[in-house]
Amino acid sequence: MFQHPHYMMVMVTDMQRSVAFYRDVLGLTLRFESPGWSEFSTGPTTLVLHGWGDPEPVPHLTELPARPTAGTCSFGFYVSDLQAAFAELVARGVKVLKPPTNLEDFGFWAAIVLDPDGTTISLAQKV
Repeated sequence: MFQHPHYMMVMVTDMQRSVAFYRDVLGLTLRFESPGWSEFSTGPTTLVLHGWGDPEPVPHLTELPARPTAGTCSFGFYVSDLQAAFAELVARGVKVLKPPTNLEDFGFWAAIVLDPDGTTISLAQKV
């Protein structure tokens, strides 16, 4: 019945700022843009930005919490060269929550960055 998510929805407070981040900083392909709904192609899954985010965003994380908050969501991308992808994002001014770390028990390296509203985005490279 369920094969894979067809879309992921991220609530944003400023559509133009968020579209610029996902398009210009992360390099995703913009499929459609409007003030309340924008879509990016990410393979079989569409990343949707929904413009109804609360105008008072929660405080940005400055470090990973001991345990994630229930009811929140994070998403990630596999990359072929984590160090290079991470360095490029840092050069573009992306806020870093966790630098590349070897998670050998899970078989990959991972880093975590934040979008303009504080949504966590993981980058991972399989070992």
